[in-house]
Order: sequence, then structure tokens, then C-alpha cells
Amino acid sequence: MTTPSPTADTGAELLPIATPARTRAALRTLIRPDRGLALTGIGILVAATAVGLLVQPLLGRIVDIVADGRPAGDLTLPVVLLVAVAVVQGLTTTLGLTRIARLGETVLARLRERFVERALNLPADRLERAGAGDLTARVTGDVARVAEAVRSALPEMARSVLAILLTLGALALLDVRFLLAALLAVPVQLLTARWYVRRALTLYADQRVANGAQQQQLLETIGGAVTVRGHRLEEQHTERSAGRSRKAVDLTMRSVNLVLGFYGRLHIAEYIGLAAVLIAGFWLVRDGAVSIGTATAAALYFHSLFGPVNAALVLLDDAQSAAAGLARLVGVTDLAEQPEPEAGKPAAGKAAPASVPRQRIASPEAAVTVHAVSHAYGPGRPVLHEVSLTLEPGEHVALVGTSGAGKSTLARIVAGVQQPTSGTVTAPAGTGEHPVVLVTQEVHVFTGTLAEDLRLARPDATDADLRTALATVHALDWAEALPDGLATVVGEGGHRLDPARAQQLALARLVLADPALAVLDEATAEAGSAGARVLERSAEAALDGRTALVVAHRLTQAVAADRVVVLEAGRVVESGPHDELRDADGPYAALWRAWSGSRTAAPHP
Repeated sequence: MTTPSPTADTGAELLPIATPARTRAALRTLIRPDRGLALTGIGILVAATAVGLLVQPLLGRIVDIVADGRPAGDLTLPVVLLVAVAVVQGLTTTLGLTRIARLGETVLARLRERFVERALNLPADRLERAGAGDLTARVTGDVARVAEAVRSALPEMARSVLAILLTLGALALLDVRFLLAALLAVPVQLLTARWYVRRALTLYADQRVANGAQQQQLLETIGGAVTVRGHRLEEQHTERSAGRSRKAVDLTMRSVNLVLGFYGRLHIAEYIGLAAVLIAGFWLVRDGAVSIGTATAAALYFHSLFGPVNAALVLLDDAQSAAAGLARLVGVTDLAEQPEPEAGKPAAGKAAPASVPRQRIASPEAAVTVHAVSHAYGPGRPVLHEVSLTLEPGEHVALVGTSGAGKSTLARIVAGVQQPTSGTVTAPAGTGEHPVVLVTQEVHVFTGTLAEDLRLARPDATDADLRTALATVHALDWAEALPDGLATVVGEGGHRLDPARAQQLALARLVLADPALAVLDEATAEAGSAGARVLERSAEAALDGRTALVVAHRLTQAVAADRVVVLEAGRVVESGPHDELRDADGPYAALWRAWSGSRTAAPHP
């Protein structure tokens, strides 16, 4: 179960945060495959801690030998045993902590994989509503905080808890009255822990949200720097960034004050406990109930608790911070599993969800069938209204309409990237790994060689396959002219590809993936007028022989299509060949006249 995440003052609808119960359940699920490793590691740590508890009785034995005035030779055995205890404890502790650390790293890797997998499957509109800052904060800050806890806090916490329990047991073996005296510190420690936990979880969650809002503001300001400067909005954006930074700093200072108060209360508990044990030892020695060595061992036992008790309670700080981060990560992994509510009827207490199931079946009658599909980006924000559409096998359909008509939303739904609020989509199952491929105007060139970038679509592709795909989209000449040909490093820090070449690279990946259905969402829009003709030829070649849905940025793409579908306000208002719609004097004809009239040489079939 997840709860809606607080909405940042950016106005974004942040991704949800898992409840504590759901977070614990998710953690158990992540650990379950490695239960053997966990039990072995804990067992070894128990043995190491138990061996370490022999130190205090041996030191007490040395005190008794000295107090009784025995020969110096009697000290040999206790000293040798102390050395042996140190060696054995060191070896077993190292082995136990290594296994616990391995468990933590394994669980962390599993969590990261699940987070990335689910984040990639989230609906695009859900991510857009949350904003890039929220997801960035989770995938960086929250993951780093959980990783830090796993690598340092988890092993130390395990060892500290075991040391506390076994040391209290050892005090009881010396004399139960020592245990009772030591337990006088417990109420103060429990009250301190309760006081801290009740404040820390909310504070750290707010801190993570504030950091996400801060990152979102910075991303928007930097990403829109040209617009900000063009409208002289530098001062306003600087003030917004400063305001969100001040909020993040304020929450950080509140957490610092919380920790200082936490430590102060712990020192009071230590004083109470140690004083009680020393007084109890004085009375017991005076009455002859125990020896001076035993009283010394009891005092040393309690003093040895300072480290693990403080470590456990201090690690509570890391645990609370990590728990807040883990809840935010689990909130994302759960989001993709939740069913989509009906439009305008969000589930109570839950964030907007992921999806209804898509049917992926091969049909001899149609490559794609969209039946009564509706979609809304939230209550009162409908985009599509019961759209029905059929694409025959091998048919190229151009989707046209004014801005905001719902073209990109329908394209994403057909591609399976965006899930509909209601209705069904039957898509081809295909014979390959990628039955449907979507290419948009926003193309990412991955860092690596050009060959590696292309093989993302088909890892087993040979160099000959890569050259064939590039040749298909008319990109082989410039690819081979790069400094190192297919071995040229592209992407961030590498050879820069202009928008037209980056789009050709995306189309070459489509050819390599060889999907049964290709969806192009304004895939030639980023090239500008100069590269538009080249990209249109590349897209036409990439789509040859396969079913295609093309969101047409330029109506020349509609001319070349087998059929044109016109969307208006989220509804299909016309459908037919270009010539027929152009002569029908309907919405498409108006679009055609407006588009062709703005060009000195309007294309004509």
C-alpha cells in the first residue's frame, strides 16, 4: 500500500510514498531469496559477540589475582586467553560482517533493478505530473542514502543489537542485581528513542520532498535558461531557487538540532546506568556476595554497552533516513503494479496508477485494433474520448490534427508506453523481442560507440547488420565518415550528432528491432526544415514492409500515408486517403490549405 506523496510547492503531483507496513513487507520480499546468507551471517556474529564477552570475566579474574596477592605466574593463563579471545573475535567478526555486507549489497542491487524496471514502465503522463526533480531525487539521493545504510549501518546495527542482548545476559549470570541496576538506564533510552523516532521519520520525509522540489526548480531553470533570459526572468527564478534551497536548509538544521537533543538524552541514560551498577557493586562486595573482580567485570560489561547502545541508537538516525528513502523507492516500485482507476474516480488514498492490461495477440484480420479508448490526465482533464481505430497489416496511417488534439497520447497508447484510462488495444504479438517500437522527436544518444548504441535494439547484430540498417535509413555514408566509423564514441562526452543524424540513428535502431508495428510520434520534427526531407525519406524506408502509425509533423507525411486519421479534441472526426479528405472540404482540407498555403511551393500528390 502506498500513500500520496506530499505535493511540492512546484505544483507537481509527486510520486507516492509507501506506508511503513508496505515498506517492511517489501524489504522482507527482497531479503527472502537470501535467507540462508542472512542466517549464516547472524549466526557467525552471535558467536563472535559471545566470544568477546569473555574479555570482562578474564579482566575480573586478573583483578582478583592481584587483589589476593597471588604469584605473577597466575596471570599467564588469563593473559593468553585474552589474546586468543581477541584473535578469534576479530576473525569471526570479520567473516560475519562480510556476509551481512554481502547480503545488504545483494538486496540493494535487487531494489535498484526493480526500481529502474518499474520506473521505466510508469506512464509518461504520471512522470510528467511528478516532474523530473522528484524522480531524480529518488534515483540519486534516496538510493544513495539506502546504499550508505546498507554498507555501514546494517552490519554495525546487527553487531550492536547482538552485543547488547548478550551483554545483558552476561550481567545476569554474574548477578541478577547487576542486570536490574543496568536496566535503570533503559526507560530513559526508550523514551529518547521514541521521542526521536516520532519526529525523525516525518522530518526526513519532508527533507527528501524539499530536496526533490529544489532539484525540480534547478532543472527547470537550467533547462529553460534560454527562455528565462529571453523574458528577463532571471531574478524571479533565482528567488524561487533560493526559496526552495532555504526550505531544504531549514529542514536540515532542524534535523541537526534533533540529533543534538538525541545525544544529550543518551548521556543522561549512561550516567544513570553506570552509577547504579557501581553502587550495586559496592553493596555486593561489602556484603561479600561477589568479589572485587566480579564487580569490576560488571562495571566493564555496562561500560562496554556504551558503544553498542549508542551505536544502535545513533544508527537509528541513519535507519530513519534510510527508511524514508526506502519508502519513496518502494512507492515507485508499487505504483507500476496498481490498476488504473476509471477516469475521474481515483482510488481513495492512492496516487494515480499505472495501467490496465494490454492485449498483445496476433490477428489475421488486423494488425492493431483500438476500441473505445479514452484517457484523462486526471479528473476533469480528458484527452481522448472513446477513440476506435483499426490498422490493417502493412498499412501506414498518418495521425493529424491541431496541437492538443490528443495525437501523441493516442500514439503512446498504441505503442504501449501510455496506458488508457478505459478501452482496449489489441496489438501484434510479433515474432521478435520488440513487437512494437515507438520513435519520438526526443531522441537520446547513449554514451558509447555508435555500434553499441545501435545494438541496444538488437544485441546480437553483426557489423554487417548495423551497416545494412544504417544504409536503409540513408545514414551509412556519414556513419562511416566519422573519425572511427562504427567505433566512434557518441553521446555525452563523445562525438556530437546533430538532431537529424540522431533521429536517423533512432530509425536505424527501429530497423534492427524489426517490429511488426512502428509508431512515429513527430519523429522528423527536431531536424528543422533543412533536414526534414532527408528524415522523411529515412522514415519511409524504415517503415517499408511494416504496419505504421505516424503522428505527422508535416503533412507531406500524410500525403505518403495509405490513410489519414484526423483527431479533433480527442475524437476521430475524419478518416480516409489524402486525396479524398483534401477534396471533402472538411477539417483535413482546412489543415491542408493552412499548411500548404504557408509554403511557396506546396507539395502535391
